[in-house]
Amino acid sequence: MPDQDAAALLLRIALALERLAPTTPTTPDFSSAEAFVWRAATTSFAPVAKINRVELGLLEGIDRARDLLLANTRRFAQGLPANNALLWGARGMGKSSLVKAAHGAFGGAGKLKLVEIHREDIESLPALLAALRDAPFQFIVFCDDLSFDGPETSYKSLKTALEGGVEGRPSNVVFYATSNRRHLVPRDMMENEKATAINPGEATEEKVSLSDRFGLWIGFHNCSQDDYLDMVFGYVRHFGLEAPEVTVRAEALEWSITRGARSGRVAWQFIQDLAGRLGKSLA
Repeated sequence: MPDQDAAALLLRIALALERLAPTTPTTPDFSSAEAFVWRAATTSFAPVAKINRVELGLLEGIDRARDLLLANTRRFAQGLPANNALLWGARGMGKSSLVKAAHGAFGGAGKLKLVEIHREDIESLPALLAALRDAPFQFIVFCDDLSFDGPETSYKSLKTALEGGVEGRPSNVVFYATSNRRHLVPRDMMENEKATAINPGEATEEKVSLSDRFGLWIGFHNCSQDDYLDMVFGYVRHFGLEAPEVTVRAEALEWSITRGARSGRVAWQFIQDLAGRLGKSLA
């Protein structure tokens, strides 16, 4: 092969290898925003102009969960030791809203940042943590609706990144996750592992140990009718919705019956409907 052709071939190979090589995470100006979304495909951080957040005072019926997470977040914001937190339990009861509200309660000084990582990008968590390690800020890394199904192994990346690696979790990072499951994996997945494993007990231990990486477990349970109505009337007062109390109560209860559930999400959906009928903005 002529030297000129060989050089051109080597150049093409070098360019192809560069495209295949993982890119270095792009570190943004973290002072430019309160929150960011991690883009695993481009290893970059997208700033969030406005956080979709509910005011802390509007989160009714979850007082104990609120106090636990606020205390943990307060210590972390002050640079003190704090635990990773798993918020698990009933749907629509304000798990993700509480995480964002807790950040809002202590993020005003600008040192505490919120970084969201999507469930499908969890394998890139080590790269995300590496990009945050030396930044002069405190970070809540947040994953909403975290769970694992089928033959997935990405939960192992999460385990290692949280506590098990040589470097360990950066001291300026805490990991908050929400899930409908306390142990993050379904029972049938654990049973399948037990059935095919040489040592069934070790297979189960492997899955359950993921939840053990969270020092703080906060449970959310279905709310009572009184709690549900407190949520509804809390929104009514906050947004100044003018309607007879007896009417709002009857319509709110009917709304929950048609949805087959009582939760903060159902209460908010009713409020959106009520405000629309009253011609009132919720901005």
